[in-house]
Amino acid sequence: MMNFLKITKDDVSGRNYTPYLLFGLLLLIWPFLQRLVINSDATIGFIDPNIWLLILMSLICFLMVTGLSWWLLQSFWMRLGLPLLSEMVLSFKKMELWQQLGFYWASFGLLLLAAVGVLTAIV
Repeated sequence: MMNFLKITKDDVSGRNYTPYLLFGLLLLIWPFLQRLVINSDATIGFIDPNIWLLILMSLICFLMVTGLSWWLLQSFWMRLGLPLLSEMVLSFKKMELWQQLGFYWASFGLLLLAAVGVLTAIV
């Protein structure tokens, strides 16, 4: 079944160091990437190498926000004593079809509202 949706106390206490290693590797690559791109071609302009750095910076920020959000979700989930996500999925599948459809529409509406809020904050 959907094992990736399961949050248990073992997941919170057990450490998976792969995301931390990836984040550290990206931070170590940061200072050397511009110099590497400039040294690879002497005719390259100053603005061109910075585009790659912006892509790298956006990837680092995305990983940081995703990791922080996952950590907050796990800590809040355990402190509130909510049931496991696998139990919630089974409960969702037991709902009537119209209830499932209403839940999908509500989720879509909230996602759309969040996207509009983000775009408004940017503009």
